Amino acid sequence: MSSSSQRTSNNPRNRRPRRKLSKRQRQIYRRRRIVALIALIVVLALIAFCMYSLGRGMMAIDASIRHDDQMALTRSAVPTPMQQSKVKDCTASDIDLSLQSDSRTVAVGGSMKFTATIKYVPKGKSSCLIDAADDSRVLTIKSGSDTVWRSDVCDVDSRQLLLAVGDTDTQTMTWNTNRTGSSCAEDSTLPKVEAGTYTAQLSMKDHPKIVSNKVTISVG
Repeated sequence: MSSSSQRTSNNPRNRRPRRKLSKRQRQIYRRRRIVALIALIVVLALIAFCMYSLGRGMMAIDASIRHDDQMALTRSAVPTPMQQSKVKDCTASDIDLSLQSDSRTVAVGGSMKFTATIKYVPKGKSSCLIDAADDSRVLTIKSGSDTVWRSDVCDVDSRQLLLAVGDTDTQTMTWNTNRTGSSCAEDSTLPKVEAGTYTAQLSMKDHPKIVSNKVTISVG
């Protein structure tokens, strides 16, 4: 190739001129790049959030499994409750109730004291359980067929007795010659009974066949 041809091909005037972008086009390209970068950041953030949520979910499942295993171990470590006592409840053939009064007469508005006795009279040698509280071992005062006073109108604490051969329980009970209602009330607020003849008797609320002798009282 001749030197003249070489000079002709290297002449800057024969090169394709570079395209010059306008200011507006540069702004458009710059905005596109920014939008693409923001989209990329959003996608990466979504991926990171999904990975975080998945990790949290796996941790929660693992914690739940470990908790269930621990609860199972705890339950297995709890000892089996001891078997309750096989002591039987007292029946009519085991118990003898008796009632005595300090006096057979009392003034209107006065007080009468009674002695309530529970005696264990079994045929065998086994023991038995009985509740000897005043709302279980009940003192009842009557005038004819009219029930005047009962010791079980107000609830009291249970008094469980384990009775063996020859055991006797003795308690003092007081009647202030008044009349109980259908609900518990202060003894001082109860109305006094009128002069007359009354009978007193003990009974076991849960065992109707267990009753004491009757005591006749004169109020006057």
